[in-house]
Amino acid sequence: MKAKVRLYVEHPLGAGQSVPLTREQAHYLFGVMRLGAGDAVALFNGRDGEWLAEVAEAGKRGGTLACAEQSKPLQMPPDLWLLFAPIKKARTDFIVEKAAEMGAAKIIPVQTDFTNSERIRQDRLQAHAIEAAEQCGGTYVPEVTDLQKLDRLLANWPEDRHLMFCDEAEAGATGGLTGAAPGPWAILIGPEGGFSEAERSRLTALPQARVVALGPRILRADTAAVAAMTLWQQALGDWR
Repeated sequence: MKAKVRLYVEHPLGAGQSVPLTREQAHYLFGVMRLGAGDAVALFNGRDGEWLAEVAEAGKRGGTLACAEQSKPLQMPPDLWLLFAPIKKARTDFIVEKAAEMGAAKIIPVQTDFTNSERIRQDRLQAHAIEAAEQCGGTYVPEVTDLQKLDRLLANWPEDRHLMFCDEAEAGATGGLTGAAPGPWAILIGPEGGFSEAERSRLTALPQARVVALGPRILRADTAAVAAMTLWQQALGDWR
């Protein structure tokens, strides 16, 4: 049995487990993907790994899948948070999608002094993270939090979590993550207007922070997020 479709569900998964479908999921599987009774679907819920299931019942407004066997164990990403300032809608969506694909354990939109957007749709961004996990073969979906103020996050920053501070003012500098210690980490990407001097002073004074340049040129925020996660994954993550 080979599945052409992967689907995130919130229901528990296990051998012989029956999984009810929502109306939206039924429409996608049976109306869009044209699956029918007996067809295979790969399921994951972020907790139980990936399971192969068969369509037991197919209807326009619902349906049922039956779990057959586990096809992948749960694969947890490294303990890495991505903090970023929301930008234009499509580019914010891009950041969340790529962070989920590249192995962020948690995605935290932050409001900085120069952040243009004062609100986000957390539920929509979480849906983008789920879709990214469905497409990339992941078995874990990172939590996307609601918008948080950067100064409050820094005031309560965990003592054991290192912070990769990607400062556009350091473009062209060398050093990067050479010699960086493993453990819990976070990456901070600034807004289109960069960081304020007050934020820069506070971040450079934070004992857990490490200032990192992302090459010789100043990158757009969405490009910077991908570049920073690539550097971190190759140096300290599960790409090594």
